[in-house]
Amino acid sequence: MLQEYRNILVPVDGSYGAELAFKKAVAVAKRNKAYLHIVHVIDTRTFQDISSFDTSIVSEVTEKTKNTLEKYVAEAQASGLENVDYSIEYGAPKTIIAKELPEQLGTDLIMIGATGLNAVARLLVGSVTEYVTRTAKTDVLVVRTNLKNQLINPKESKKKIN
Repeated sequence: MLQEYRNILVPVDGSYGAELAFKKAVAVAKRNKAYLHIVHVIDTRTFQDISSFDTSIVSEVTEKTKNTLEKYVAEAQASGLENVDYSIEYGAPKTIIAKELPEQLGTDLIMIGATGLNAVARLLVGSVTEYVTRTAKTDVLVVRTNLKNQLINPKESKKKIN
């Protein structure tokens, strides 16, 4: 018997890896008639380094993120996926993606890109993907390829993601 997933979580951060994960998550959700939850976690630790903290920065980042996530939802719906939504979370991406959201949402699969945007943080404290695969209590699928299972250089055209 094939595994059927009902609640899929896909974190996105604007990176090439997250884009690949999103595309595959839509395809898996459609095949399984599953619910897809798209999340972007705004790492509040990055704002702690700003000496003159201004709440307008958080508002601006939130608004830009909201617009991006609404485009992801529209794209998923245009491809035929009915059950899709998104959330913007604030805090440490690792624990929110690996522990908090899966518990809140009843997630049975996390689909995550192999690499994200922040290479410096990855070197210093480890990658979000690595942490999620090690600590999540649900299945985790690390996406490295496009829908045709081809590795593509992220510097190439986004048109080749499909």
